[in-house]
Amino acid sequence: MKLTKTNISDLIIIEPKIFNDSRGYFFEPYNKVKFDKYFGDTNFVQDNESKSSYGVLRGFHFQKPPYDQAKLVRCLNGKVLDIALDLRKNSPTFGKYETVILSGENKKQFFIPRGFAHAFLVLSETATFSYKVDNVYAPQSDCGVIWSDPILSVDWGIDESKLIISDKDKNLDLLKNIKSPF
Repeated sequence: MKLTKTNISDLIIIEPKIFNDSRGYFFEPYNKVKFDKYFGDTNFVQDNESKSSYGVLRGFHFQKPPYDQAKLVRCLNGKVLDIALDLRKNSPTFGKYETVILSGENKKQFFIPRGFAHAFLVLSETATFSYKVDNVYAPQSDCGVIWSDPILSVDWGIDESKLIISDKDKNLDLLKNIKSPF
């Protein structure tokens, strides 16, 4: 497994070792012993999966404590632009974000610790996205930052008229209006 640090502390891109042969491929997307060695004791309690079509944008989502979540995300098939936004008040990178392309082809994963909001945009015809979380979904703790926040100025890489966004995500707040609980 190859770990790549990003420009934001604690955000790590993971590239698994893939074994290819005439039958196809094999790799370990998750091994608790190895994961804990690099990231500390993280107890994932729920796996989530979504299938979306081109232009679907989900996020920026996070849960407030005590239901905040660390996530290990990957794209099983298709291709997505994945983004983690630093919401840690005392972080020198508060309000900054990191992007990575995740795809069924590159098999990269992105570890997003607690204290970040998360979003992804589907760049392929369809994409199946998977994420492990270390805390259960708690709707009363659900929160987010609007995808179009001008302070963030995210270049999503596709024409905004092609974006498919839920009503919930269209009504998220600006970063400047959110009192970060982290």
